[in-house]
Amino acid sequence: MKADRRAFVVVLDACGCGALPDAAEYGDAGTNTLAHLADAVGGLRLPTLQRLGLGNVVPLRGVAPSAAPAVHGRLHPLGPGKDTTTGHWELMGAPAPPLPTYPGGFPRAVIEAFGAATGREVLCNRAVEGIRAIEEHGEAHLRSGALIVYTSQDSVFQVAAHVNVVPREELYGACRTARSILSGAHGVGRVIARPFEGEPAAFRRTDGRRDYALPPPEPNYVDLLAEAGVPVTGIGKVAQVFSGRGFAAERIAYDNAAAIAAVGSLLDDMDAGFAFANLVDTDQVYGHRKDAPGFHRALRQIDEAVARWLTALRGGDMLVLCADHGCDLTHPGTDHTREYAPLLATFARHDGRRADGPRADGPLAAVGASVLHWLTGRQADLPGEPFTAGASSYAGGGRA
Repeated sequence: MKADRRAFVVVLDACGCGALPDAAEYGDAGTNTLAHLADAVGGLRLPTLQRLGLGNVVPLRGVAPSAAPAVHGRLHPLGPGKDTTTGHWELMGAPAPPLPTYPGGFPRAVIEAFGAATGREVLCNRAVEGIRAIEEHGEAHLRSGALIVYTSQDSVFQVAAHVNVVPREELYGACRTARSILSGAHGVGRVIARPFEGEPAAFRRTDGRRDYALPPPEPNYVDLLAEAGVPVTGIGKVAQVFSGRGFAAERIAYDNAAAIAAVGSLLDDMDAGFAFANLVDTDQVYGHRKDAPGFHRALRQIDEAVARWLTALRGGDMLVLCADHGCDLTHPGTDHTREYAPLLATFARHDGRRADGPRADGPLAAVGASVLHWLTGRQADLPGEPFTAGASSYAGGGRA
């Protein structure tokens, strides 16, 4: 890899920008997370993202198109799904096969095996928003010690437990057990530990979330970067979504504040390599709970952070902002929505894309392809074409 090259990819979780052509198959026709959020709050106020070209990606109330945007466009998945797992894998050139979902709850055989292995009964076992699952079953959990198991439209097996009833390490052990049970036909994308605290009517999640994901399809761009000697650092849940494979380091960040701080720290201290971050609050805290003002506040905090990051970029840096799926607050239900992802990317010698110039529309995999090309000068026989082509000072290059 080039010694002075760095790439930062920051995923604004659930910030979709319009229904995909097959959205109706998921019950998501007409969705557009960012546009509907903008309407709900009377217009978005995001001056830095506006300057980079967010309003060029898709019309947004309050966000005017930029006269000289960064590289921008709308990205789409190549495979099925609309969650963290599929979205992040797709960003790194690995479309996922269809993963099983359980809208009616998990089969009795799965729950019985889980209960026998953990020595605890199970409550809930249905598709429900996570906070609601805790509110509805938390008191019974306190009395019985039974684990709260729930799912959603996504391929997830989530386990919630009060920290005073089930110690955190026991909860993690239960989730590792569930991960071993949920294989083959029941191989869900992720098992997620959800510790919480507080009293009835005032339960709240703690910062101990942990994701146990299936290994991603291989090879993908993270694998190729690691093989090329590029140090890869995950921020937030990213490394866990890839089962840690290919990641040299992980910065734990349970919320946006911690993840934003971690990105800033790496901008100051990382000599070279790839930092891959997820900003989860727009999804976990505000999207699923349909909190439009909170969602907007989170975006404004991100906008302020991006302004700081731009001033910290070096000549060999690339900064990419994107999303993984949608979570339209105006759509019925509380689940993710099948949407395009916005793309904003800035790096040295990019062409400064005129407002009426060509867009960088394409598959989500263009992000991983661009990171590989930026850091190594190479392209790979994986999905995605680099939007960095023509901007690199590498001679030759080649394919991985």
